[in-house]
Amino acid sequence: MENHNPDQFKPYIPAEVTNVKEFTMRAIVLGAVFGIIFGAATVYLALKAGLTVSASIPIAVLAISLGRRFLGTTILENNIIQTTGSAGESIAAGVVFTIPAFLFLSDPTMGDQYFKYSTIFTLAVFGGILGTLMMIPLRRSLIVKEHKNLPYPEGTACASVLIAGEKGGDFAKTAYQGLGVAFVYALLQKVFHVIAEAPTYVTKATHKYFPAATVNGEITPEYMGVGYIIGPKIAGVLVAGGVLAWLGLIPLLATLVPTEIIALQLVKLGYLADVATAGGPGAWDPATQTFGNIAAAIYRAYVRQIGAGAVAAGGFITLLKTLPTIAASFRESIDSFKNRTATESRARTEQDLSILVVGIGSLALVILMLVLPQIPGNSFGGKLLIGLLVIVFGFFFVTVSSRIVGLIGTSSNPVSGMTIATLMGTALIFIGFGMTGKTFEPMVLVVGSMICIAAANAGATSQDLKTGYIIGATPKYQQIALFVGAIVSSIAIGATLQILDTPTPDQLAQGIEHAIGSDKYPAPQGTLMATLIKGLLSFNLDWQFVLVGAFLSITIELCGVKSLSFAVGAYLPLSTTLPIWIGGIIRGIADNAAKKKGKAVEDEDLSKGNLFATGLVAGGALMGVIVAILSVNEGIAANIAKVNLEPMLHGALGEGGFQILGVLFFAAMGLILYMVSRKD
Repeated sequence: MENHNPDQFKPYIPAEVTNVKEFTMRAIVLGAVFGIIFGAATVYLALKAGLTVSASIPIAVLAISLGRRFLGTTILENNIIQTTGSAGESIAAGVVFTIPAFLFLSDPTMGDQYFKYSTIFTLAVFGGILGTLMMIPLRRSLIVKEHKNLPYPEGTACASVLIAGEKGGDFAKTAYQGLGVAFVYALLQKVFHVIAEAPTYVTKATHKYFPAATVNGEITPEYMGVGYIIGPKIAGVLVAGGVLAWLGLIPLLATLVPTEIIALQLVKLGYLADVATAGGPGAWDPATQTFGNIAAAIYRAYVRQIGAGAVAAGGFITLLKTLPTIAASFRESIDSFKNRTATESRARTEQDLSILVVGIGSLALVILMLVLPQIPGNSFGGKLLIGLLVIVFGFFFVTVSSRIVGLIGTSSNPVSGMTIATLMGTALIFIGFGMTGKTFEPMVLVVGSMICIAAANAGATSQDLKTGYIIGATPKYQQIALFVGAIVSSIAIGATLQILDTPTPDQLAQGIEHAIGSDKYPAPQGTLMATLIKGLLSFNLDWQFVLVGAFLSITIELCGVKSLSFAVGAYLPLSTTLPIWIGGIIRGIADNAAKKKGKAVEDEDLSKGNLFATGLVAGGALMGVIVAILSVNEGIAANIAKVNLEPMLHGALGEGGFQILGVLFFAAMGLILYMVSRKD
């Protein structure tokens, strides 16, 4: 594995071994099931926090524990399981980061017209297939020839898990423990309501020195797990953005801006019908000219736009910093494609799908985009332009994404920056053709969403192919498995997205027709994409607020801090970033304790703490999805309401006591996570 010459590399299962089961029905089915589960969980987590975590390693652990133990699967079958399943997580991330933007475009009817299952499913499948297709001719260049130079951290770690499992390594127990703790905690919080959802402290709007300052946190297992996985540094930068927004900007604006001006801004943005109408973010009362929650009103009126500008600038800065890598990747991939010859090795471990599959598949995608009614566009020329832009941008950014993740890993892949660049490039091309205004906004979004999904899936595909290269898998079987995973997981992703978008009775009473975009599911990236498209094509963006955010990111970058994480923190509610930071602090304390005792700091991916945290993320997110699905049915929702213990606990403990009880439960879960991490 250490030899620079790829021809001398010896995989775990040699190329000449052909009697080991690999591409079997049980492997595909089990992988598809995991893809559906992790895809649904990723949709939930990305909508709430704007963050995702890699699913390859958890699925590999589950493949070993379930497949190998109960079905007798081989290491190559386990690789097919994780390859098929990992497509669900990556495609879900791309879908959630872009497609909800249909709900926030200039024309409100666009949401009802395009944010429906058929469109979501089609875009998810097309984007997922595009990412895998474009990666086929790049595999030999990026995975084989650059084996020593591009480590592909998640792919290498996943191979280590599979090989250790083959040798008898036991990783699953810790992950299942985290899953169990998360399920019990989420059951107490979301069904029995013993644990407060989001303990909150807010100063009064009339406070002389510190008005409308908010400290709160959604104390959920998935947020603690995410914080532990990303570590104290990134978690700290993330919460810093929230601290500035909720303890700095909002109190300042509450002091300077009269409430009626805030209400007018909400009307301009479409959150309020007019200033004579009650409701909207912050519960506007036209009779008293006051808000029930002025912090929420200011957040929607001003801070989200500042945050959007910060995220856009942070994404661009991230993209600019990777330009040398992008240029090298594109050049080397083209050179590799030109130098392919008929005499190259066709050993089992070098058998890719034919280049004809790439050509025919790309042509088929363009044709389908031309004829399918769920793809926006009223003319043949408009749809053809969409198809061509998708293929051109797709090939470029798949190349970029695949190489970047080889260096920095999937979790750090600047997909949002690539999507922003795609949206701006597409919008400028549309403007050049005179295609401006709200009519063309959905068409630009289609290009951006497919590229985002393709780039995200290409990153995950690269990691999977790296895993396969190390263990000795057959590439063409992995590529077919990725196609299957893309199609099957998209079925669940579209359904989950629509279910979570269903408003609760309380939201309906407030006039909220879509849960996505509300405080429950903020969908930060989707809102940002819509803001950019509207600003570019319809010229109605509040540039003064966006530019404040942009220069905020530039300032943070000049301080030597990665601006994108800070910008996302400024955009998200503090209730999201604060519990994530607590998870990161637990990781930092555990690492410091290990150092003091002379132990090596935890392995990023294979440690007990990381596996337990992964279980917390998966368990909490899955329980959130399950409760959301059950709550759609009024009868089931009524039965769940009968076991709600919150009123009784409120009566016994008071509001403050009930919130403190929730904090104590969260602290207990953090202590368990810390204790598990110290067992390494």
